[in-house]
Amino acid sequence: MALDGIFLNCIKNELNFLIGGRVDKITQPSREEIIIAIRTRGGTEKLLFSASAGSARVHITNAQVENPKVPPMFCMLMRKHIGNGRLINIRQDGAERILFFDFETVNELGDMVKITLASEIMGRCSNIVLINQDGKIIDSIKRVDTDMSRERPILPGMTYVMPPRSQRLDIHTCTKEDIVSALSLIPDCDAAKALVKIFEGISPIIAREWIFYAANGEAPKKSELTEAMLHRLYFIVSLTAEHLITGKISCTVIKEKDGSLKDFAFIPIYQYGDLMTTKSFDSACTLLDYFYSERDSISRMKQRSQDLYKLLLNTTDRIARRTEAQREELKATQSRDEYKLKGDLISANLYRIEKGMGEIEVENYFDENCQPIKIQLDRRLTPSQNMQKYYSEYRKADTAEKVLTARIKQGEEELAYIDSVFDALTRTSSEDEVNELRMELSGQGYIKAVRLKGKQPKMRPPLEFVSPDGYTVLIGRNNVQNDLLTTKLADKTDVWLHTKNIPGSHVIIRTNGNPDIPDDTILYAARLAAYHSKAKASSQVPVDYVNIKYVRKPSGAKPGKVIFTNNKTLYVTPLDPYCSDEEE
Repeated sequence: MALDGIFLNCIKNELNFLIGGRVDKITQPSREEIIIAIRTRGGTEKLLFSASAGSARVHITNAQVENPKVPPMFCMLMRKHIGNGRLINIRQDGAERILFFDFETVNELGDMVKITLASEIMGRCSNIVLINQDGKIIDSIKRVDTDMSRERPILPGMTYVMPPRSQRLDIHTCTKEDIVSALSLIPDCDAAKALVKIFEGISPIIAREWIFYAANGEAPKKSELTEAMLHRLYFIVSLTAEHLITGKISCTVIKEKDGSLKDFAFIPIYQYGDLMTTKSFDSACTLLDYFYSERDSISRMKQRSQDLYKLLLNTTDRIARRTEAQREELKATQSRDEYKLKGDLISANLYRIEKGMGEIEVENYFDENCQPIKIQLDRRLTPSQNMQKYYSEYRKADTAEKVLTARIKQGEEELAYIDSVFDALTRTSSEDEVNELRMELSGQGYIKAVRLKGKQPKMRPPLEFVSPDGYTVLIGRNNVQNDLLTTKLADKTDVWLHTKNIPGSHVIIRTNGNPDIPDDTILYAARLAAYHSKAKASSQVPVDYVNIKYVRKPSGAKPGKVIFTNNKTLYVTPLDPYCSDEEE
């Protein structure tokens, strides 16, 4: 996991300023999270402890969380034992993923005692344990009995013991010979995995970055490490240790091209090249607060909009199947001219046909060689009725072609519209934006009328950015807002941008009447348009741009649908405006 022992040490160093502060408030917003507000001379800081398997951590947070009306039992126990206590020390054993917070407090008898809170960051085994001055467990946020762990049960009254710890190298004290010797003792495997096994407190991403540097971008096995590689490996390990001692760490978040969070580290990350983007932070606590708040927000949004995702996927599948069936029917209408030909030939040869005939062979007058052709006849019909039957089939196929062509076009437009709504849904960041999409789909008849509790959500304004040249760039959040932005808010002199044949937001450059917009501003807006589209994870994305006076909305078109002329096209790489430290 990315929150390794060394990253935890960075957190510890940042939290040292809290030593001497007093506990002001203790809350438990969720089953596996505790927040302790510590009052210092500089103000009050909220210290978050999480024992969640997927997001175990400890750091200062600025997030606003809602607490239950009735405090859970563990929260009440914490208030009893360390409420109003004074933080006197923060400890870590080597690079173990456990931080100990020692509090000095007064017990029920009025005696001054030391109570320790252990924050264990160990994946699914993470825990928050309250320990008395005798080393006995008072309680924990997750009790572990002998059925769950025979080696290390955690129950009230038991003596607190450290988890099993293997002998590994310390990056601050190890030598090149120590590294070579430790590597020789383990079976051959991927070199990065070997480093995780021999070093204490490093995560896979750190090990991969070291190997990336040592092997000049390669990913060798342990047995393939040359003397030069080992020398470069020792250099980068020593440099990392030096930066940790001097505090010159570079807290980095790694993001996918689509904006989703990938990982984080305490050093710059180069191993992903152009496949990922990075964002730097001044402190480890700020990084963790951003990373997990953002990830939890994305997770909550996915849960709240899960029904919309399912609806859009089912609607897309239904329309696609219907349109494909209509295309197959359309292929069958291509023989309509053959029906008309046979009707005409029967008409020209009525005198030769008698009722009861099953077929007739006649000359094809429409063929330059007058090749004979056989025509099937219905024995039950008269010659005239056989002729009318072929003409009727022709008219039916001709009408079907027109109807099916119109329906296929309508189906393709529906698919494009649903795709645009799906794209907008992937970029929602609040429940109000999701509700706006529900109301849009309701207005188009895809779902029943939405009845939201409380006040109706007020439409949020378009996203707004400023180009390097000082021009305002507006971006629609959804199709309804795209229409409003393009047809109502934009002036005739403004510039309109949109990804070419790709679902995305409408983008407007406010020109303020200036006809000569700098190329850098157009490029900036085009890159924003590419980012706020379905192609945000691609490169060389085509973006059309044109003066707004050449853009119009067809009568009866679905939200977000416009047509335009006189456009030019740029090919750009999407720009994440929320990541100022993007590496391209």
